[in-house]
Amino acid sequence: MKKILFFIPNLMHGGAEKVLVNLVNNLDRDKYNITLQTIFDVGVNKQYLKEDINYKYVFKKLFRGSTTIFKLFSPEFLYRYLIKDEYDIVISYLEGPTARIISGCPYDSKKISWIHIEMNDEGKFAVGFRNSEEAKKCYGKFDEIICVSNTVKQIFLEASGLKEYNVEVLYNTNETEKIVEKSKEEVDDVVFDENIVNICSVGKITRTKGYDRLARVHKKLMEEGLNHHIYILGIGEEKDKINKYLEENNLQDTYTFLGFRDNPYKYMAKCDLFVCSSLREGFSTAVTESLLVGTPVISTLCSGAQELLGYNNEYGLVVENSEEGIYKGLKELLIDNNQLTYYTKKCKERASLFSKQKTVSMVESMLDCL
Repeated sequence: MKKILFFIPNLMHGGAEKVLVNLVNNLDRDKYNITLQTIFDVGVNKQYLKEDINYKYVFKKLFRGSTTIFKLFSPEFLYRYLIKDEYDIVISYLEGPTARIISGCPYDSKKISWIHIEMNDEGKFAVGFRNSEEAKKCYGKFDEIICVSNTVKQIFLEASGLKEYNVEVLYNTNETEKIVEKSKEEVDDVVFDENIVNICSVGKITRTKGYDRLARVHKKLMEEGLNHHIYILGIGEEKDKINKYLEENNLQDTYTFLGFRDNPYKYMAKCDLFVCSSLREGFSTAVTESLLVGTPVISTLCSGAQELLGYNNEYGLVVENSEEGIYKGLKELLIDNNQLTYYTKKCKERASLFSKQKTVSMVESMLDCL
């Protein structure tokens, strides 16, 4: 039985944290003894860990400046101080500080780094490291580097200068059966207007998610008489700024923040369309979930979008990653109801490609080959 460590900063409400919990919960316990360790013991996703997963943490509470402090010490020192134990396989499930720490593993362990984001500038590549040169050196110590999409992989290869032989793509794990089952639950706190197109999105309300430009697009479409309602499920620091814009333009009744929901799937399933307005993504968990519940998707052209929706818009609409692109795409779907109906039929067909069984099996094959 292989002893495996998954290391991540925390288990907060992000996509990577969610899919990590999905993955470890479904790995074969007869083959693997699994430990999930966080730097900080915080996050809503901790409650979803199965009881037979060994859970550890370093600090009880989150504090600012930890990344800067960690840079004062070598990766080897940090591993011995923060992780201590020896494992057959050690995995950093996010870029940055955890990758730097895992690279310092002093034991004869196999090392894996999971990359979820597009490292399309030196700043992103070097986050958590002293500089880009240290990042290249540390990433070069890994036996395997896993990227969540082909775009993420290509950008990482360009940024790191590493050879392709130990860099591969594995798609995120979603609890497909549970998602579909939970999507069937009733929604009792929202009344969806059946006479208009109801649009939803799920994610942290941060600048990267593009909900501010979605609000401006919403205003323009409403002024053109294309009535619709947008619902955002999530929390984040950009909410107050966007709400101020909505109130100034009398849009607060048609662009609604619903907050965090344990079961976002029932809201997604009741809507007519899911929108991903992100400036960038790694491989959108929320888009995958929308396909699973049968709600068609429009997405900006960011990493993973075409792998999810097809390179010729076969399974959903991929638009230019700009405010104008979102506007044109949403207008097209709001005007052409037949196109919306077509994508409703096609999205579940696409979802089968990302089933839990397939994604977990691919990860297990990778782990077994190390």
